[in-house]
Amino acid sequence: MTTPDLPHAREGSRLQRRIQRALADARRARTPGKAGRDLPAAIGVGVALAAAIVGTLVWDPRAFLALVAVAIVIGMTEVVRAVRNGHVRVPVIPTVVGGLAMLLSAYAGGPRALTLAFTVTLAVVVVWRTLLGIRDAMRDVGGAALTLAYVPLLASFCIMLLAQPSGELKVVTFIAVTVFSDIGGYAVGVLKGRHPMAPSVSPKKSWEGFAGSMVTCMVVGAVCVGWLLQAPWWAGLLLGAGACVTATVGDLCESVIKRDLGIKDMGDILPGHGGIMDRLDSLLLTAPMCWLVITYLV
Repeated sequence: MTTPDLPHAREGSRLQRRIQRALADARRARTPGKAGRDLPAAIGVGVALAAAIVGTLVWDPRAFLALVAVAIVIGMTEVVRAVRNGHVRVPVIPTVVGGLAMLLSAYAGGPRALTLAFTVTLAVVVVWRTLLGIRDAMRDVGGAALTLAYVPLLASFCIMLLAQPSGELKVVTFIAVTVFSDIGGYAVGVLKGRHPMAPSVSPKKSWEGFAGSMVTCMVVGAVCVGWLLQAPWWAGLLLGAGACVTATVGDLCESVIKRDLGIKDMGDILPGHGGIMDRLDSLLLTAPMCWLVITYLV
């Protein structure tokens, strides 16, 4: 039996530890910040989206309608692609065409036209999918119903706001309170977040961040409603509080869907954000609440 060269063994061990430390440092350098985002890319994309929204609203409301239609088509496509991980095959053509018809019906005819378009679209999807075969038909129809209800139906409430008098200002108010919910929650969550809100669903959401969202939303709501819409400031407080709750629930709901399907993001079209649906999640669930509050209180 030979005795190992102990000095060489110790030197090799030290070298191995240096290599491991270097690899760990490299991994930490590549890891995003505490909130899990590429912040510069997220800010750049956010500014570009805000410019596109404000620009189309100022130029022509129909241009904003077209912008929303493009976003909804991409969002529906992302959902259709995502649910395939659960072996659900949504009929793409009737679902996407029907979703667009729902947006146009909401703009032209309001809630009744939207309800009719949603009902007809579901009927067409059922017939379309049944003609392709009975096997797993109800599962696929259920996936189409989820896609239609989650994306174009909820988005249509924003379009119905747009169709009202001073619709551009109402849409700006709706988007502002929703976006600032994310901004306020992100800022306070990064700085003060200590108590997770739903660790099994979204580990980075904290109750401190939710409090930041609530305060920010209520302030922005009071300013927008009082200044832009010339309505009582207390209605803006209610709007902001409701937007904070629905935006948070919308974000958590999408997180549940993604975890159930085993995916991280709905897409990768927006650097620093993910897919279109990763930006629409809060807006979609907030749209009906804002439509109700602005229509009946403001």
